[in-house]
Amino acid sequence: MADAEVIPLGTRGRPGRGTGRRGTPSSAARSLAPKVPPARSGRRVDPPVVPHPRAEELADVPSFDPDALFVERPGGGQGFDVAAAIAAAAREVFGDEWERRLAELLAFGRRRLTGDYTVDEFGFDPELTSTFTMAALRPLAERWFRIDVRGLDNIPDTGGALVVANHSGTVPLDALMTGLVVHDHAQRHLRMLGADLVFRLPFVGQLARRAGATLACTEDAERMLGQGELVGVWPEGFKGIGKPFKERYTLQRFGRGGFVSAALRTRVPIVPCSIVGAEEIYPLVGNLPTLARLLGAPYIPVTPFFPWLGPLGMIPLPSKWLIEFGEPIRTDAYAVDAADEPMTVFNLTDQVRETIQQTLYSLLMQRRNVFF
Repeated sequence: MADAEVIPLGTRGRPGRGTGRRGTPSSAARSLAPKVPPARSGRRVDPPVVPHPRAEELADVPSFDPDALFVERPGGGQGFDVAAAIAAAAREVFGDEWERRLAELLAFGRRRLTGDYTVDEFGFDPELTSTFTMAALRPLAERWFRIDVRGLDNIPDTGGALVVANHSGTVPLDALMTGLVVHDHAQRHLRMLGADLVFRLPFVGQLARRAGATLACTEDAERMLGQGELVGVWPEGFKGIGKPFKERYTLQRFGRGGFVSAALRTRVPIVPCSIVGAEEIYPLVGNLPTLARLLGAPYIPVTPFFPWLGPLGMIPLPSKWLIEFGEPIRTDAYAVDAADEPMTVFNLTDQVRETIQQTLYSLLMQRRNVFF
C-alpha cells in the first residue's frame, strides 16, 4: 500500500462523456430531463403552474412585509425601525391584542416585584395560577388531549362544593386537566386535595401550594368547604393512578369515606366527575417495587416506552379525553350528625363511586376511538 500510486482527481484518466462541448448536456442527461412540448412560433414554453393545495386558505392569512421594518431617515436613506420590529414580534406571540396582553404582563411583573398580590392561608396564589400555570396547561388540554367537557351546569357558580373524580394515568395529569377545565369553563378555581408525597417533593410541593392544592386531610377539606371553595378530591389515590393497564376504568376502593364526612359536616353538594382518556396516556404494563422502596415512591412505572426511551418515554400519548360532571348529590337533607354515622358515610360513598363507574361505562361506549 505504501508504494501505491496516488492519482489526483482531474489530472489523469479519460474524461467522461458530455464534456466535449461546453454548456451542452450529454445524451444521457438529456434522456433524464422531463419531456417538454416544443414551443410554437419560436417562443419558450414555461412549465404549467400548479396551485398550492391550500391556496384559498392561505390567501386570507396576512403576510409579513419586511419593508415595514425600515423607515426613511431625515438625511436620506433607510434605517431599521426597532419599535416596528418589537411590535411585529409581539403580534406574533400575543396575537392581534398584543398591546393589551403585553400591558397585562408588565403589570403582573410590577405587582410581583412590589409584592402587591395576595396569598391565602394555604399558600394559594390565584393570580400566578391564572397567568402562568393555567396558560402552560392549556395547549396540552386543547391540542394534545382535545378534551370534551360535559355537565358544566352541575358545577355551582358560588358556594362550597366537593368534586369527586376517578384517578388514573400513572402520572396525575387528570387532576391538572380537571382544574384547568373548571377554571376555563366554570370560572372557578378548583382547590385540589393531594397526597403527602406531592408536598414532600422539592419545587413540586411549592408549585402545588401556589396552585391552590393542600394536604388531603379532613380538617383542611372542611376549612376550605366552609369558606365556600370548590374542592376536588381523587379518593382512589395511588391505587388509581398506579393500577395495571388491564384494569383500566375499573374504580378502586374509595378509602374510608373521609371526603363524604367533610361534605356532610359542611353540608355542601358532592359533584361526581368521570374522566375518560387518562388511562391511555401512560399504559402501565409493569412495576419495579424494589427500586420504588429504595426511592420511597409508591411505584416505579414501566410502560411500553419508559424507561426504554429515556425522557422521550415520558411524553404522554395523545388520547382523546371526555370529562363529565354529574348531577350534584345533596348532603343538606341528612341529619346534622350524619357524618358520625358509619353506615350513612359508607352508603353515600358507595353511591358516589357507583355513579362515577356507570358514567365511565357510558362515556366509553360513546367514545369512537382511543385517539380520535
